[in-house]
Amino acid sequence: MENISEELNISKEYIFFNQPMKDYTSFKVGGNAQCLIKIKNEEDLIKVVNYTKAKSIPLTIIGNGSNLLVLDGGIKGIVAKIEIEDLLIEEQDKDVIVKVGAGYKLSMLSQILLKKEITGFEELSGIPGTIGGAIRMNAGAYGKEFKDIVDKVICIDYNGQKVEFGNSQMKFEYRNSMLKNNKYIVLYAKLYLKKGQKEKIKEKMVEYGKSRKEKQPLEYPSAGSTFKRGNDFITAKIIDEAGLKGYTIGGAMVSTKHSGFIINKGNATAKDIVDLIDYIKKEIKKKFNKKIELEIDIIGEKL
Repeated sequence: MENISEELNISKEYIFFNQPMKDYTSFKVGGNAQCLIKIKNEEDLIKVVNYTKAKSIPLTIIGNGSNLLVLDGGIKGIVAKIEIEDLLIEEQDKDVIVKVGAGYKLSMLSQILLKKEITGFEELSGIPGTIGGAIRMNAGAYGKEFKDIVDKVICIDYNGQKVEFGNSQMKFEYRNSMLKNNKYIVLYAKLYLKKGQKEKIKEKMVEYGKSRKEKQPLEYPSAGSTFKRGNDFITAKIIDEAGLKGYTIGGAMVSTKHSGFIINKGNATAKDIVDLIDYIKKEIKKKFNKKIELEIDIIGEKL
């Protein structure tokens, strides 16, 4: 893949070899990506999709890496890091349509919406991800999910063909959508929002930000909430009741601030985190006969 820049006609400044994935994930762990390409526009993404298909090279898509655990053996083939950051805001009286690139960070978008006095995004403003990843998993916080604001999602499939989905076609569920089948890659989303008042929007964002800081271990590397909420139980609560708060394997620990978070105390390996996840699952099954499911994605190769 040494001549990949010429073969793809993508600038060398966006192509990296043997990249440590700990530098691209919020958990700060993981082995190397064989090749990582930063995708700045849809044309480059289509080139990469077609190239990997033609040459039978494995292709992995990532965004901000904030809901991701990469295993210690790293990732074979090409990792495409989506950094498409186009933004178009159309205001029609009180209604607002925001067309935004999949690589746009939610925190950055929330600040622009605040300046333009656009409401409906406040609850989601503190989620540390990008639009593409947030839509793929139907991310949510404080009673709001992406399904509540998505109008349309523009994707490409793994044949490089563009396709558009409306809200109902996305099959949004709790921390899930039809994009989890990995048949489509998000390019852009159209969000349906409203005009609001700057003071009220800011007040809400400050309130949610303060709550997040008080309740979540933001001072440590993590991938956010590790486990999904149960159908009839709060996962963090039963992890706490099982006496697992503060439980440690290697450099991985169940947060003492929020039992739903596994944190990297600074020297964790991906294996430490996986071993801790497995231990928690077994203990919860043994003590409460409950099956808990991951909210994070685990990718890559074991050592």
